[in-house]
Amino acid sequence: MSSLVLARKYRPRSFGEMVGQEHVVQALVNALTTQRLHHAYLFTGTRGVGKTTVSRILAKSLNCTGPDDAGGITPEPCGVCRACTEIDADRFIDYVEMDAASNRGIDEIRDLLERAAYKPAVGRFKVFMIDEVHQLTKDSFNALLKTLEEPPEYLKFVLATTDPEKVLPTVLSRCLQFNLRPMAPETVLGRLQQVLAAEAVDAELAALRLIARAARGSMRDALSLTDQAIAFGGGSLSEAGVRQMLGTVGRSHVLALLDALAGADGAAVVAAVDTLRAEGLAAEGALEEMASLLQQMAVLHVVPDALDRDDPDSEQIERLAGVLPADETQVLYSIALHGRGELPLAPDEYSGLVMVLLRMLAFRPAGAARPAAVPRQTSGTEAAAGAAPAAPSSAAPTSTPRPPAIPSQPPIEASGSLTRPAAAALPLARTPAASSVSVAPVAVNGNAARPAPQPAPANPVRHDTPSDMPPWEDIPMDAYAAEPATPARAALNGVQCVAEPVPRQRTVPRAGRDDDAMQDSPTPQAVVEETAAPSLAAAAAPNPIGDRWAALVAQLLAAGAIAAMVRELALQSECTAIDAGESRINLRVEREPLRNPAHAERLQGALAAALGHAVKLDIEAGSVGDTPARRDAAAREQRQREAEALIRNDPLVLDVMAQFKTARIVPGSIKPV
Repeated sequence: MSSLVLARKYRPRSFGEMVGQEHVVQALVNALTTQRLHHAYLFTGTRGVGKTTVSRILAKSLNCTGPDDAGGITPEPCGVCRACTEIDADRFIDYVEMDAASNRGIDEIRDLLERAAYKPAVGRFKVFMIDEVHQLTKDSFNALLKTLEEPPEYLKFVLATTDPEKVLPTVLSRCLQFNLRPMAPETVLGRLQQVLAAEAVDAELAALRLIARAARGSMRDALSLTDQAIAFGGGSLSEAGVRQMLGTVGRSHVLALLDALAGADGAAVVAAVDTLRAEGLAAEGALEEMASLLQQMAVLHVVPDALDRDDPDSEQIERLAGVLPADETQVLYSIALHGRGELPLAPDEYSGLVMVLLRMLAFRPAGAARPAAVPRQTSGTEAAAGAAPAAPSSAAPTSTPRPPAIPSQPPIEASGSLTRPAAAALPLARTPAASSVSVAPVAVNGNAARPAPQPAPANPVRHDTPSDMPPWEDIPMDAYAAEPATPARAALNGVQCVAEPVPRQRTVPRAGRDDDAMQDSPTPQAVVEETAAPSLAAAAAPNPIGDRWAALVAQLLAAGAIAAMVRELALQSECTAIDAGESRINLRVEREPLRNPAHAERLQGALAAALGHAVKLDIEAGSVGDTPARRDAAAREQRQREAEALIRNDPLVLDVMAQFKTARIVPGSIKPV
């Protein structure tokens, strides 16, 4: 004799046994308690979330008579009376379930409506349950409308569908609609543990987690997969067996891929894909599991305490979250999601997986690559103090490795914004004014500027220019090449600066125009003084405590020891005191979210690892002045001012502005390199 499958054996028989649909259960229980009943209910939701189950429990609640046959409408059916037992057995004459997928024509609906004319034979109410109601034809819907709107007092309609968008609005308006939601994996996991405990089946928690995720919110699918896993495992559920049955990719493979991506190791990425191919694991499953891990890492960046410590891979996830910054994690997550849709278009799924992973390497955020070893560079403070050169590589390492020293000035993008690793490596002391500044190419109004002077070709090809082309376009290149090279001209190589074109109507002479006044132009020094912007945020005056804290923060950032909110805490805090042994550090932090004890504990641990001894970190609230972040802003502002001065004082720029009175340099178009 065959056994009953778990999905039918453990179908809930009362509202108290239902899980994951509390919002529907509460509404129906209150309606039954107060007997404020509607004549038509519509239950929507994906497969296996309990639409038919709720319908049967509702029918039992309406027709239950209690163990003594003296009960009435109740939210808690007894389960032993004739109505309850026959509805559970699907043979109650006054409860009719019709599948609209196979009975979708008007003839079937007409037969159903003819039965509605007769009162219940044995029950208190007749209940017509139409499953997958969206598959009824339009004529069938129209035939049902009148009775659905004004049924007899003894008749209740229960409609169920997985696609409410296909149900006619006239039907929706006549029903009380409830949306049954997909169940969370944790809810499914708890239910599976109860079922397997009742069945006395041994199961590993990791195996049940895999089934709960594979069910996609459907309790029926979860119980069906559990039946299959019990048969596959010979009466027990193991993680390896369930993973093999589902064809899912193991976390170890995905963690190896993320490690290779974090280290920008293309060879390791390709080797990991070859391993997946050799073991016959699905490429789509690898991307799905990777997206799941990246999502947990992204949450961990924002809420450090949100990690599920019961997950055996929690330590690996936390380690990777410390290696991959938040912005890079978001990029990898987005590429993994979009890459799943591209796999069917690839020659084969493994080559498609390789391309998705290589795209993750190619589209890393600017400056996100982390080399295996960061060479030590002498900072400006060490050079001024005559620091000794680094020890040779053959020297014996110390027992506690130190992070690399503060690296020298990093580059800045053309947009003027620092990449994350570059910003972390900024020197935190004041930057002395440089004799010359390299400036990024600038284009005003989207027009490409004239390139740096080049020798004229032997046989130049002249192109006719339109009559409305600016006059300086007709200046031959030889004229520029013949000009003597000046230090400012040499520093301007690689810089593009174009005066903003002025509409023609602005150059038409007007009556009473004072041309003599227009001839007056400010001197180069006056131009600089008039257009120089005040400092964004001047850093506080350098002090030994602030310098030491800035150096410690830069050391931690260069080593990648802190990330996310812990990095912000270090950058946005002002050091007020450091004892002689650097075992106690007092910080003042203005922003309340950064004063989270968890962030302070992580920063304290990173400082202890960097200094090689225990560190006590005291954090107080208050306004801040000299912080590493403000020092960085002051250094960027200084470089911006120097770049603007270099452009505005360049002889070529001044000549153009003197020749064309309305020409100007667009504010904000000059960006340092």
